Amino acid sequence: MIVARTLTDQDTDDPSQVAPLLDQIDGLIGRVTADGAYDGAPTYGTIAARGDIEVVIPPRSTAVISGEQSPFTQRDQHHKMITERGRLAWQKATDYGKRSLVETTMGRYKVLIGPRLRARGFAAQQTEAAIGITVLNQMLAAGRPDSVRRMRAIA
Repeated sequence: MIVARTLTDQDTDDPSQVAPLLDQIDGLIGRVTADGAYDGAPTYGTIAARGDIEVVIPPRSTAVISGEQSPFTQRDQHHKMITERGRLAWQKATDYGKRSLVETTMGRYKVLIGPRLRARGFAAQQTEAAIGITVLNQMLAAGRPDSVRRMRAIA
């Protein structure tokens, strides 16, 4: 399910949209997972201002430890693990692979709703995207089974 959305022009960077996206979420946020484009102090600061939230963002290949005497920040811990055990081990340990579910959902959007917006004006494009997301969420909810694990009865 898509729980937050934003539509920007080509001159707006991804990290600047973290706060507007988090503002749309009413419930508690336990974890934020994003790709390396979000790596940086502004993103971590924005997320930290909202409470004790786990952040899973791969540090860039040029990242360095912050050098503070305090305990490692989350980013420093990720950097240290990648340096010691490798990126694939870090992905497995942090369950970073769940991010692919988001990519799959966006792929569904592009297939079902369309790969591009049809509206010309920016306000109309925002409305079009909002409607598309609502439709996609309803389609996903209708097609998703409610699974329940049951213990096998021993006869």
